[in-house]
Amino acid sequence: MKPTTDNRQPAINLQRDKQRQPDKRIGITTTIPIEVIYAAGAVPVDLNNIFITGSDPQAMVEQAEFEGYPRNICAWIKGIYSTALQQNIKKIVAVTQGDCSNTCALMETLAVKGLEVIPFAYPYDADYDLLSLQIEKLMIRFGVGWNEVREAKACLDDIRARVHRIDQLTWENDRVGGFDNHYYQVSCSDMNADPGAFRRQCDDFLKQAEAVQPHREELRLAYVGVPPIVSDIYQYLEGMGARVVYNEVQRQFSFPRPVDDLVEQYRRFTYPYGIFRRLEDIKLEIARRHVDAVIHYTQSFCFRQIEDLILQQELNIPILALEGENPGPLDARSRLRIDSFIEMLRGRERHK
Repeated sequence: MKPTTDNRQPAINLQRDKQRQPDKRIGITTTIPIEVIYAAGAVPVDLNNIFITGSDPQAMVEQAEFEGYPRNICAWIKGIYSTALQQNIKKIVAVTQGDCSNTCALMETLAVKGLEVIPFAYPYDADYDLLSLQIEKLMIRFGVGWNEVREAKACLDDIRARVHRIDQLTWENDRVGGFDNHYYQVSCSDMNADPGAFRRQCDDFLKQAEAVQPHREELRLAYVGVPPIVSDIYQYLEGMGARVVYNEVQRQFSFPRPVDDLVEQYRRFTYPYGIFRRLEDIKLEIARRHVDAVIHYTQSFCFRQIEDLILQQELNIPILALEGENPGPLDARSRLRIDSFIEMLRGRERHK
């Protein structure tokens, strides 16, 4: 889908009928069918994004630990918990299947604090009928029908098309850096809680990106795995002469394979459905984008670390497994491992 070039607003107001939801802000723990929430006149708020872009995300982690969260629990979960309370979120849609295995306990601790928790589950095998049932249950919960949801989808797809263009400028035209590619794609999880403003931000960025000189980094990398909790990985890699041209999970948040059917759209969303569905996309994009190597990022204490065993077997390309724990810059050990990995890749290039 190609983005339109005019600056007119979408055909419907995605924040209309505000009186239908006493508290418009609905927290979400990962990408869900936000079309339903916007159709209801409410606003989805991705608590991950609020947490990691806050003034002191480490304080959010420590606050959860102070209240009793164990140290050996993912920092994202602790950050979501504290952020939901700090932001005074009243309702939260939590993905109970297809995301973090600790989300159910997170829901329970937030329920104790008085939040209304709405569960949403992606079926493990991406069964169409089961996924359709989950979406329809969400629609009933928010009091909207298919016509309203489809209207919201059309408007959001118009924004997503702009983000797809940003991704294209990253890998095909070399005019966008790894962090900007990450930022615009990960923001699609909730459209930064303001679709109109995000649409304009995308348009402004596209105008700038179309005009810049192409990047000249010698190594092209794929970033595979959940978005990083560390703050400077993209900048550090580019300082080493390597650029991320494929952000796997973040790209999925933008739904890069457009389709009219909303249920099918969320079936094609690879992130919730296990490593083998993700591998299909990873292999295709590594080849299409002429990627030299993979950074496989995992979060400390996350079950997804086990998936590195499968990636190492399935991908015929150098892979660096990198682990992050708390918010902040890369630690010395991670920087050293990246340095060694990049030097190894350069050595391979010289001997070709």
